[in-house]
Amino acid sequence: MRFAPGREVLYRNIDGPRLASVRPCRVVSDDDRGLLLWLARGSAVVIQVAADGRGIRDMPFAEWIGLPTTIVPDTWQGPGLLKFIPPDADHSVWFFRDDQGAFTGWYVNLEERALRWDDGTVAGVDVIDQDLDVVVRPDRSWQWKDEDEFTERLAFPDHYWVHDEAAVRAEGLRVIKLIEAGEFPFDGTWTDYRPDPSWPVRGALPAGWDRAAVPRL
Repeated sequence: MRFAPGREVLYRNIDGPRLASVRPCRVVSDDDRGLLLWLARGSAVVIQVAADGRGIRDMPFAEWIGLPTTIVPDTWQGPGLLKFIPPDADHSVWFFRDDQGAFTGWYVNLEERALRWDDGTVAGVDVIDQDLDVVVRPDRSWQWKDEDEFTERLAFPDHYWVHDEAAVRAEGLRVIKLIEAGEFPFDGTWTDYRPDPSWPVRGALPAGWDRAAVPRL
């Protein structure tokens, strides 16, 4: 399925059986290159936390997996963010910017590929975050991010949603080749993007944001 430009699409992160976060985005474009989304500053989001309000990164994973969790409302506080989801790829590329809208670098979010859904009044993409990431500076120098977190969680295979460490690292290395070669989307495309000023900022998530995750075969 393709999403029309300007349509709202929910970017949902699924951690195993749990809904970890939901971010409402606007479709910038959706074509053979992939799906490009805009997440506006001030957008209403939801995040998963433990009963005491701590997040998954506020404690050892061994403690997190034994706690009940809930979803709570929050707000996207950072500058507006572009998210590019290539077709048939296990990653997305985020375009970071400063408060003035100037491009500050790319972020390769390694994730099990996005599955689309469309319920008519609400639509979205479901991804499984694989934790290991690549930070890319404007000069295309790069470094791995969250390797310690990735390694820690792999030690709990009965609870961790990543089951193939080698595949995750291989996807990262494949994207790194594109980075070093300055190939799309690391060729300057969209680094000067400005969102449509008429797009409203979502103040609350629409009904249906918590629908069941798309089954993965």
